[in-house]
Amino acid sequence: MNLVEILLSERLREVDPTLDVFGSDRKVLQIACQDLTNYLKVHWNLVGKEASECELVEKLEKFFNENQSELDEFLGIWTKTWFRKWKERVKLLIGNENSKRWDKVTKVLNNAEPIWGKLPNRQEMQEILTFTLIKNGEVCGTSILAENLLKMEIGEKKKESSNTQEYAVNIVNNALRKARELAHSKGPLIYVKIDKGYYQYSK
Repeated sequence: MNLVEILLSERLREVDPTLDVFGSDRKVLQIACQDLTNYLKVHWNLVGKEASECELVEKLEKFFNENQSELDEFLGIWTKTWFRKWKERVKLLIGNENSKRWDKVTKVLNNAEPIWGKLPNRQEMQEILTFTLIKNGEVCGTSILAENLLKMEIGEKKKESSNTQEYAVNIVNNALRKARELAHSKGPLIYVKIDKGYYQYSK
């Protein structure tokens, strides 16, 4: 377990003691860790740097060793903000709830998958979108939203040739415009489909 997981697991349990961050709610912790990592990369100007992960860990460890009370205060505020957004942004779809809307989105995302997998610069494209979401005030699900915004653009433009630089630029520009709108919107953006039987069992 890395330092980010250790620090955030404690803060999440403070925000909601019912969370089982190492069991059934492990996904909540994983997404929170990714979001904090993305946020710190933007805050410390590490976006686009090749060794950004290593540099981030070094900076965080230094912060932890030299200014622990300041780090605790920052993490407390950030986690409360993140969890409030999590409750607003993530909606569980039980059984076949909203299945028509879900099926349409799933179809577009599936159309995009083969092209997305072949794009050589997809990581850089996703980083640009993540950076824009965070700069516009989004803190929750930034990697998921960035990837899905790009895939939705690709899926809707499936007939276009994806082998040109112009194609990639158009995809990013269209997705960036939607990212800015998305960051300022209210309500759920991430839908998690779960089995009705599991939900009844887990309740």
